Amino acid sequence: MRFDIITIFPGFFDSPLDYGILKRARTAGLVDVVAHDLRGFTHDRHRTVDDRPFGGGEGMVLKPEPIYDAFASLGVSAKTERETAKETVILLSAQGRPFTQAVAQELAAAERVVIICGRYEGVDERVNEMLCDREISIGDYVLSGGELAAAVIVDAVVRLLPGALGNPDSSRFESFGADDVAEDTTTEDGVPRSTYGAGGLLDYPHYTRPAEFRGIAIPEALRGGDHEAIRRWRRRMALEKTLRNRPDLLERMVISDEDREMLAELRLNGEYEA
Repeated sequence: MRFDIITIFPGFFDSPLDYGILKRARTAGLVDVVAHDLRGFTHDRHRTVDDRPFGGGEGMVLKPEPIYDAFASLGVSAKTERETAKETVILLSAQGRPFTQAVAQELAAAERVVIICGRYEGVDERVNEMLCDREISIGDYVLSGGELAAAVIVDAVVRLLPGALGNPDSSRFESFGADDVAEDTTTEDGVPRSTYGAGGLLDYPHYTRPAEFRGIAIPEALRGGDHEAIRRWRRRMALEKTLRNRPDLLERMVISDEDREMLAELRLNGEYEA
């Protein structure tokens, strides 16, 4: 897989791509990430990439010419051929569709992703119309530019690539992970699973040694080695965490009878928003 990032700050990506899973994935040849300096595609001595907005208003807008030239240098397929070529072009902006785990999984199936980082007041809209397949925002807030958002997307996508994580199940049994598979009740080692597929829920709480820390002990259900008891506790806690912090997620997921029973108990015993 390859990421091409068009930015006025290519040096920004030197550091975040050089740690942990991203570094390992790059070293192993699973992904190539190249940042392209937008100013290298300007044609004036000041290397101008922005100008005032038509119609007046605050801020500056990224000009279309250098972005177009930078994009043309990449040899990306025409829009009509990108699905076949497994290529996609993203414009990052606060006006974009939300970036979610589902979008990350979709992008992980691509062979090439081009990301155009917005800056200043925004990007000339003709760039979006002519070059881009999708406009993405990583949240309902405004950043100084698209570089941080690009790093977030690269990280979220790369960790989904086969071989990027030490255990491939790590990306399944976590927040926003996939649903359970009915017949998949044991691990590769033949041990009964003690986890549920997240199925869109937030992840359950995790604990490690020591079993007691400053007077706070780990939950009793995690002590005994009863995989089914652990599995039920984790599901209940994932439901509780989601109910408390992201109740909107529950409206989008398929609720099993067991989940419905647990949620009813949690609502009866706790204080949660309706």
